[in-house]
Amino acid sequence: MITIPSAIEGESFSLHDLEQIMKPLGYVISGGWEYDHCFFDYKIDDKDGYLFLRVPAEAKQGQLDERGAAVRMGTPFLLRHVYQAELDDHAGSGQFQSMFNQFSEPERRDADIDQAYMDIGISLVKELEDVLLH
Repeated sequence: MITIPSAIEGESFSLHDLEQIMKPLGYVISGGWEYDHCFFDYKIDDKDGYLFLRVPAEAKQGQLDERGAAVRMGTPFLLRHVYQAELDDHAGSGQFQSMFNQFSEPERRDADIDQAYMDIGISLVKELEDVLLH
């Protein structure tokens, strides 16, 4: 994980407005959201795993599933996961678990990130600053 300092850190926005702005730019709210925080993910690469620019947001007003929720932005960061080539033998057991847990665990959860991707991440953060702060 590599953080990218940004002027959006600490800024607050309506979650609804933020989604309306960020989704057309290619961001999605990651599947791991909770009622008090979430991540906006921009997939940069999916070769041999996944590389995301991840922008954290935490609830400032209300919970994220409530109308009128507001969030405070965290520091964006690049995150790369490299996955195993085969299915994970430990993903689950039993008659039904193997049907649902068919994907492998990351081989490296915080893999190295090439400098070229750093430049892309910095450019994406600059774009977010331009759109959200101006």
